[in-house]
Amino acid sequence: MYNIYLYRQIGGAATTRGISFTSGAKFLAKMVRVPAAAGGAVVAGIAYVNYQVQEAASYTQKKIEQATDWITGAASSVKDGIEGLSTPPWLKGLFEGSVQNSRSERDASTIHDTASKDSANQNSHNDNGDSGCGDEAVLTGLAAAAATATLSDDDAEERVAATNAQLMLLTRKMIEIRNILQEISVGGGSRSLTRVQLPSIVVVGSQSSGKSSVLEAIVGHEFLPKGNNMVTRRPIELTLINSPDAAAEYGEFPALKLGKITDFAQIQKTLTDLNLAIPDSEAVSDDPIRLNIYSPHVPDLTLIDLPGYIQIAAADQPESLKSKITSLCDKYIASPNIIVAISAADVDLANSTALRAAKRVDPRGERTIGVITKLDLVDPSRAIDLLQNRSYPLQMGYVGVVSKVPSSLATRASSGLLSRFSGSGDSGDIGSVIARNEEVYFGRHPVFTKALTDADDRTGQEQVTLGVINLRNKLMRILERTMAKNLQPACEAIHQELEETAYQFKVEYNDRPITAESYLAQSLDSFKLSFKEFAGKFGREQVRAMLKSELDQRVLDLLAQRYWNRLDEDPDLALATLDDATIKSILRPVSELPSALSDDVYWHRQLDACVSNLTKSGVGRTSTTLLSNALSGEMEHLVNSGAFKTHPYVKTIVQDATMEILNSRFYSTADQVENCVKPYKYEVEVEDQEWSKSREHAFALLKEEVRQCEAAYYKLQRSVGGGKKLSQVEKFVEKSRKGLVKMDDANEIYGFSQALIDKGREGLFLTKRADILRLRMQALKSKQCKSKDSKYYCPEIFLDVVADKLTQTAVLFLNVELLSDFYYHLPRELDARLGHGLGPQKMENFAKENAKVRRHLELQERKQRLELASEKIESVIAMQKTRRLQPV
Repeated sequence: MYNIYLYRQIGGAATTRGISFTSGAKFLAKMVRVPAAAGGAVVAGIAYVNYQVQEAASYTQKKIEQATDWITGAASSVKDGIEGLSTPPWLKGLFEGSVQNSRSERDASTIHDTASKDSANQNSHNDNGDSGCGDEAVLTGLAAAAATATLSDDDAEERVAATNAQLMLLTRKMIEIRNILQEISVGGGSRSLTRVQLPSIVVVGSQSSGKSSVLEAIVGHEFLPKGNNMVTRRPIELTLINSPDAAAEYGEFPALKLGKITDFAQIQKTLTDLNLAIPDSEAVSDDPIRLNIYSPHVPDLTLIDLPGYIQIAAADQPESLKSKITSLCDKYIASPNIIVAISAADVDLANSTALRAAKRVDPRGERTIGVITKLDLVDPSRAIDLLQNRSYPLQMGYVGVVSKVPSSLATRASSGLLSRFSGSGDSGDIGSVIARNEEVYFGRHPVFTKALTDADDRTGQEQVTLGVINLRNKLMRILERTMAKNLQPACEAIHQELEETAYQFKVEYNDRPITAESYLAQSLDSFKLSFKEFAGKFGREQVRAMLKSELDQRVLDLLAQRYWNRLDEDPDLALATLDDATIKSILRPVSELPSALSDDVYWHRQLDACVSNLTKSGVGRTSTTLLSNALSGEMEHLVNSGAFKTHPYVKTIVQDATMEILNSRFYSTADQVENCVKPYKYEVEVEDQEWSKSREHAFALLKEEVRQCEAAYYKLQRSVGGGKKLSQVEKFVEKSRKGLVKMDDANEIYGFSQALIDKGREGLFLTKRADILRLRMQALKSKQCKSKDSKYYCPEIFLDVVADKLTQTAVLFLNVELLSDFYYHLPRELDARLGHGLGPQKMENFAKENAKVRRHLELQERKQRLELASEKIESVIAMQKTRRLQPV
């Protein structure tokens, strides 16, 4: 009896009836119901005549027995009547099969209706006495009812299935509304929304009370953290979503963006890691872990698993752990949430921490369900006493479960044999295993079967509820009923908030919609427009000027090294150790150059060495590197000053695209430039026009060098306290170089520190360098440097001519090989990476990096969520009006 009563829908919350082996018999039975009804009336008349010839006492007693057993008596009367007549054997067999099937399917589910009908029939018998007309009507009605009993049972099953489907639909819509309200509240809900909440189911219990086993039995998989120490340190907000069309069961962590996880062992590992990330010093955290599970075998429910209550903290746990857990649980079990108080059957309910906490926040027990686990560990009679809701009454009652998977079955599940044992195709579905284990256990003890059928007439308490399947269905109905109470206030609050948000959106943005995609496209177009303007301004001339400036600096360095530097300016070289011939062979002063002979080998070698160093210094690599760095820097400037300035991720994309394009063409461009400047390494032909132009440019360079020397010397004077002080230090340094004074006496005798001595050397260098530069400026303006034939007397001009020729040749290939190619490919590369390469989530993250756009998007999303919530809650209210909630 228990098996049929409790496990008619053992496969899940929402079932679809399939073809069974008894379908053929039922079908044939239905084919003969109409003639059976007519035959039943005849049989009833014959039975009446037979009863009239019997003794009055026997007749009355038998009629009462028939009325007492409604289903079996009525069906048996049809069969007995047929046997009393001359009927074909096939008709007798058909009735026997139909009656047996109907009886076996209806025994448990109709037992309470039977009791009530017995009472009604007995009252009717007492009122009518022995009237023959009354007897005939009763018997005829019983025969007709027996003939149509199977049809009524099938219709009832269909009505139950339809009601369950509608119940799941309503619950799902309510859960969707609750999730929308949670999202709005996280985004900054107003007071009108924070006052209204649709409830969730909160599961509380002490450690080792079987709390995790109950949740896993409802889900059908082992997925919660396990361990010897306290492993549940954060609330787990579990949303079960019934997905009949899902190809496989899977879970999602919305906040982690890990995608669909079909391996529940991986879900368990992730939950364990997230919980153990809380340090032992804190022990618990109120930051919830949100997990959604999609499966065709689960109902639509929202469950919150909390850390288990403890009595005393362990040695490695903080002393405040007990109070922290209590505070955390109190936050979640507050109204209007439904409390599922888990208590073990082998622990006295008076000591149940879960019931004590629930009674503190719900003293009348209006929103608390008691769940008694481990019923198999106590005597069945004691289990019934616990479940009959007498000692610690709860308005929602108690549910008894045996949710622990037997060790033998757990071994089969771990070895992949669970699907074969359970008879289903769902490998690892422990829900079916637990349900069958409960079926076997409760069916083995008659006390449970009797408790299911006996109502307590004295107290009016509801019947005993057993099994995880019934618990799951009970939670569905309670969640729907509790949510329904909050629908109208929530609807009013949503409408009020929607009006305020819509008004704010109109005032601030004039109802102008925006999307992350449109903002990205607009920003990308703005950047490309800025890039186009830059490309128009940065062309061949700009590259030539940049490269010529770099080569000018190299020319100045070579001139300083070969012509302008003096040997006595090197403090590490002692002139006293060198003779005059050695000094002259190392470096002759440039002041001798104007008066030198035209065939002086020394000055010829100096100029040739400078030209060789300039042409063989890697002009190709230098020019390509210079241009690449310039383009990279300009792109960074465009990003930082344009539409992408508040978007670090896009900055990285632009920089990566820039470097990828430049690096892919770097070596080929450098080789091309190097090959083209190679002829200048051997011979450089100079035109008069080129000489004249370089003469002016060289003079300007020297003039600028003089200006910089004077500016640096003036800054140095200010740093030491004036020109007089600096002049004194310079004289001391000059005397020390000539050997007139010792450097060791600088501090003791003259009071000059080492830092001041260094500044004196620098000032002396700047003074002498400026004098040499002025001397060379006079030489460039002289008639001696007017002709190109005087290149050895005017090395500054000749080296400038070489630098200019190198620049012009390099720019030609830099423009073709690198610059134009970069201008062509970068916009297209950005389109590929930003326009098509970003997913929706990255686009949204990009848009929200801009504070103004983020506010626009969030207000728009808030308005859209409120509109969706308003639409859904109105549809739910309309559905509620068309149906009456099922009693729990």
